[in-house]
Amino acid sequence: MGIITLHTVINSDRKKVFDLSRSIDLHLQSASQTQERAIAGKRQGLMDLGDVTRWRAKHFGPWFELEVEITQMDTPNSFTDEMLEGNFAFMKHQHTFEELAPGKTLMIDRFAFKSPYGLVGRVVDLVFLNGYMQRFLVRRNAMIKVVAEGGGSESVFGCNSN
Repeated sequence: MGIITLHTVINSDRKKVFDLSRSIDLHLQSASQTQERAIAGKRQGLMDLGDVTRWRAKHFGPWFELEVEITQMDTPNSFTDEMLEGNFAFMKHQHTFEELAPGKTLMIDRFAFKSPYGLVGRVVDLVFLNGYMQRFLVRRNAMIKVVAEGGGSESVFGCNSN
């Protein structure tokens, strides 16, 4: 199983970072290189507990679909999304937000995944997919950081300006 853990310090309020992290609109913007779209379920705005979204994106040439559900939420401290259906054998993404100081947030991502196909899948995870997914998440987190720190309008991404 692959596990990616990222720590991103963001000079912004924890609630704003929490909201931007669950914004479907911001996610789509950060994943534009894969032509990602929300094709079923919750398709815009902020994900909440129990929401399900089916994503479609182009990775390595072919189209892939992934359906996820928000299975845990503790506003503004954490939320978790888990795969219901898709090309992974397993996928769970835990998002945690810690206030380091007023207006300064530590965003922690723990992304666990496993490819199907036994030994071949484990080799693919180790040799290729781990790095690919880490770059994907780093790009997403960089966009959250830019918007949260005032480099974009959070209202565009379904978040309130507070």
